[in-house]
Formats: sequence, structure tokens, C-alpha cells
Amino acid sequence: MSASTNRPLSISSFPKPIIHIDCDAFFTSVEQALNPELRGKPVVTGKERGIVACASYEAKALGVKRPMRLWEAQKLLPKLICLPSDYETYSLYSTRMFEIMRRFTPTVEEYSIDEAFAELSGLRRLHRAGYEEIAWKIKQAIQTELGLTVSVGLSASKTLAKIAGKEKKPDGFFVLPASELHLYLPKVPLERVCGFGPNTVALLEKQGIRNVWDYVSRPEAWAQRLLGKIGVELWHELRGDAVHPVMTEVKDDYASISKTKTFTPPSSEKDFVRAQLIRNLESAFIKIRRHKLRAKVMAVFLRSQDFRSLGVEAGLDRSTSSILDAVGLAGELFESIFRPGTLYRSTGVVLSKLEADRTMQYSLFDDVPKIESMKRIDKVMDDVNEHYGKHALHLGTSLWLGKHRQHIAGRGDLPERKMQLLKGETFRCRIGIPIWNVKV
Repeated sequence: MSASTNRPLSISSFPKPIIHIDCDAFFTSVEQALNPELRGKPVVTGKERGIVACASYEAKALGVKRPMRLWEAQKLLPKLICLPSDYETYSLYSTRMFEIMRRFTPTVEEYSIDEAFAELSGLRRLHRAGYEEIAWKIKQAIQTELGLTVSVGLSASKTLAKIAGKEKKPDGFFVLPASELHLYLPKVPLERVCGFGPNTVALLEKQGIRNVWDYVSRPEAWAQRLLGKIGVELWHELRGDAVHPVMTEVKDDYASISKTKTFTPPSSEKDFVRAQLIRNLESAFIKIRRHKLRAKVMAVFLRSQDFRSLGVEAGLDRSTSSILDAVGLAGELFESIFRPGTLYRSTGVVLSKLEADRTMQYSLFDDVPKIESMKRIDKVMDDVNEHYGKHALHLGTSLWLGKHRQHIAGRGDLPERKMQLLKGETFRCRIGIPIWNVKV
């Protein structure tokens, strides 16, 4: 098809009606929903890390961006309201948003904490409404029940719905029928396609492609030769032919699992930085055991106050889900990259080459009784932590964290919910209630 033909790619408006929902400035929007006095004011989260994790649209309009350093943002905007991040509460709001969506359709994909796709096929009779009206009702329900604004895009594929969802942010609502793609796609730059990175855009521009319409107007075989399988999939998606289904399954396969921790103030004390790294390691192994996985490769990294990172990777003796198999190697890797006198602001661990933790084929040289003992120790730790809260039972190295209270309670940056505890609650173990200031 030539761009000059100017005819629809599809005679059907929604061969497969898919919506994309994206919360507007999610973290700060949650804070403004919890505290209406913050609405209309420039707000950022990330106080505990010293950088802007999320900026409200009021702050963005005045030049505040992520990941700007907090002192730079405050210098630019002295009246900026800086809040600590409350990821537990954000997660509760995220869960509520997905639950609202599932009241309208069971086919919901949790794409990220503040972003989702949903398919509306066959629901017009049930809701006695068209696809556009159903999408609008979902948007209004989220705003009414959670106090959050979301931007919604409705189109014929996930790729097109995501493009439509960003058309009128914030608080946007945009419908892109497949029958009107020939009118809309010539105005869409390549950069707006999820899947076209800077290098791909540069390559396409060298081929004379200036916008999305130029791309879909080329033959499928051309897309195959230039970009391979991914290029063909996007070619179909952008023409309104959905090839990426809305995935309703909870993600349980991972190429890698990572855990990082930023602490303030930064520290050059070796024992403390090592303890932070081991805490990352504990969290990573808790997660892979929860997903019944084991890892063969481990990487650790340290990030200094000037945002420079230094890391190293090594293979474990065997695939494992036990931290006791990895803690010794983690210590060696830490020694190889730690630089005395350097101020560090964060640590991180990445576990990769993951596989299902099923039956293990032991080698002739494996100490089987020791391996089985470590598995039993892991089971005890997981049971205790599930009952009393994460890291209630931990490695001795982590005790150094308690000796440096200025990095914990002394931050003065704890979310309000962590300072208002019910009887029986602890800092790490609380019931899922995000808000207290309710007036009757």
C-alpha cells in the first residue's frame, strides 16, 4: 500500500477493541488523593533517596523532572513539596485500580504498577454500551473511587492503544478506530511507538521513514528484512491487526531478578555498605524462592554519590535458591569493587540465568546433606518472615544496619502510614489500609 492511496487499513473500527490505561504521575497523584490539600500544588516523591522519583504535573510545568536531584529541584522551585515514597500504599492503590477494571472485563493485563491493558470484545451487550462508552465508564470509576486521574486510549491493538493513551495526557481520553488510521498515523512520529528505540528510529529515518504511516505503508517483507520478527509484529500491530494478546496471567517467568537500595545520607563505612548489599541479596533470594526459581549467575554493584556505578558478575557453583550458597561469593565480589573513602548512595544485586527450582541432579562432588540442610534453613526463614514480617529473621551481616539509625528512622523521611501503626502492627508488617485521616 502506498501512502498516497489515503485509504483505511481496515473497514472495521475495532476488530479487537483494546484499551490502555495509564495513571497520571501515579505516585504524586496517590499522595494528592490521600491529602486533598496537596492538589494543585507542585509535589514530588523521592525525599528518602534525595532525587525526584515522581513529579506532579504542577511541578513538571515549572521545570521539575525526574531523576533530578532534590536540592536542584528545590533550588529551581523553593515552594516544592517533597514527600518520601510510600511504595506500600502505591501498591494498594494499584491493586484497587486493577480490581475496578476487572469489574468491567476479566481480560486485564497488569503491565506495570500504574499501567494496564484490557480487551473489551463481546462486552457491549453485557454493559448495554459501545466500546467507547465502556472505556469512559472505567476511567470515571477509577477517578470517582480512587481520586486518581488516568489517561485512556482505545484502539485495535495494544501498540495503537498505548499511542492513543498518550495523545491527550494528563486526564486524557482518545479513541483511535482502525478505520481512521490512514488519517492519524501520518501525524505520529516514530519515537512514540513502544518498540522503536533511538537506534531503530535512526535506522528507519535512513530508509526514508519519517512517521508511522510511512512504516506501515511499506510491504511486510520489507519490515521483515529490516527489523526481523519484532519489526513484522509492530507492522501488524500498527495496522490494527493485533498480534500481541492481552495477557491475564500473573507474571511468573523472569530473565533476571534484581534488588537495589538507596540510602541517605550516603556512607563510606565499609561494614554498613556491605550490610546494605547483603540485605539486597536476602530480598532477591526471598523473591526467587517465592516464584520457585533458582539462579546460576549473580552480579553486584555499588553506586557512588556522584551516580557512578561499579559492578561485577560471577557464576555460582550450581543453580541455587539458597542465600547461604551465595553470601560468600557476594562478599568476595563486594571486596573487589568497594573503594575506601568513596561515598556510596545505593547498592544492588542481580540474579540471572534463572530456572525452575524442581528436582536437582547432584554431581559426584556435591555435599548433599549440606544442601538439604540449607533448604530447610531457607524454609524456616521464609516461614518466620511471612509471620513476623520481611527480614524479621536475617543474616548476621545485616545487624550493621541497625547500628546506623541515621539511615533508617533518622531519615525523617518515613511515609505517614509507617508512623501511624495500629496495635499489633510493626514497621514491616501492617494491614493493607493506606489512609487514616477520614472525617465522618
